Amino acid sequence: MLTFRPFRNADPPALAALWRSRPGQPGLSQPVSPDLLEQLVFAKLYFDYDGLILAHDDGRPVGFAHAGFGPNETRSWISTETGVTCLILTRPDCDEDEVARGLLEHCENYLKSRGAKSLQGSGVGPLNPFYVGLYGGSDFPGVLDSDLVARRAFESRGYREVERTVVMRRELSGFEATVDRRQMKIRRQTVVEVSIDAPTQSWWEACVFGEFDLTRFDLKPRGGGPSIATATFRGTVPGGAATLGRAVGLVEISVNADYRRGGLALFLLNDAFRWFLRQGIACVEVQTHGTDTPALATFSKLHFRRIEQGGVWWKEV
Repeated sequence: MLTFRPFRNADPPALAALWRSRPGQPGLSQPVSPDLLEQLVFAKLYFDYDGLILAHDDGRPVGFAHAGFGPNETRSWISTETGVTCLILTRPDCDEDEVARGLLEHCENYLKSRGAKSLQGSGVGPLNPFYVGLYGGSDFPGVLDSDLVARRAFESRGYREVERTVVMRRELSGFEATVDRRQMKIRRQTVVEVSIDAPTQSWWEACVFGEFDLTRFDLKPRGGGPSIATATFRGTVPGGAATLGRAVGLVEISVNADYRRGGLALFLLNDAFRWFLRQGIACVEVQTHGTDTPALATFSKLHFRRIEQGGVWWKEV
C-alpha cells in the first residue's frame, strides 16, 4: 500500500539510496551522499520539511518529490505566488507512474496551501530553488526529455509544456579561439577583467550558487568605464575541488543593450575558454532557451554539442 509523508530528520540516507537506485540516468549527478544532499538541498535557508514528500510502499521507500518557490522581485526572499515541483524521483522497481502521480499531487497540495497561484513542473532560473549541481547541467534545465516518469506525471496532472531548454557541452581539448576582423577590432578596443571567487549579485544567487566557486569575466572599454558584457561561470563540484580535468558551467552571460549583435558574447567566451584552459579546465557546459536563436548560433560557432533537452511545464491553480 502506497503512503506519502513529509520529510523527517532521519530521511537523508533513504533519499540518497533512492537517488543511487537510478545509475546512468541522464542529468542525475552520481554518486549522491546524505552529506551532499545536506550541503546542496537541506541547508538552504528556505528549505521546508513539508515541501519534500516521500513515498513508501508497505514501508519501503520508493520515491520522493520536492516542491518550493523562486525569489521575489528584489531577490531578497522567496515569493509564494508561483510554486515549482523541482524534482520527482522514483525507484525503477516500483509502479513508477502511480508513485510519481501521487508525489506530484502531494507537492501541488503543499504549494497551494502556501498561496501559489500557478504551478510549474520543474523550472529554470530563477525558479531553481533546489538541486542546481545535482540535476541537469550548468543550471536547472526544467524536466529533461530523458526523465520520462516525471514528464508523464506532469502531463497526467494537466500541465502543459510552455518552454524548451537546450543543454550543451564543449570539450576544451584542442580549443582554438575564433579569429576574424570583428574579433580583432574588439580586442583592440576592450580589455577582459577576471574575478576569481566572484561575489554573488543577490541574496538569491548566494543561496543557489553559494556552494560553488564563481568566476566572472567583465568586458570593459580600454579607455575605462563600466562593463559592456559579463559572463559568470560556476564550478560543477561544490567547493571547487582543485583537480585537473574538472568542468565549469556557464551561469549567465549578458551584453549591454547598446552593444548587442556586435560579436561581444563570442569574444568574451573565447577569452574565458582560453583562461580556463590555462587553469586545467577540461569541459564547459552551457544551457539556453530553445528559442534563443542568437545564443544557439554563438554556441554553435564555438562547437558546442547538444547533450540533452528539457522543458518547463505549467498549469494554473
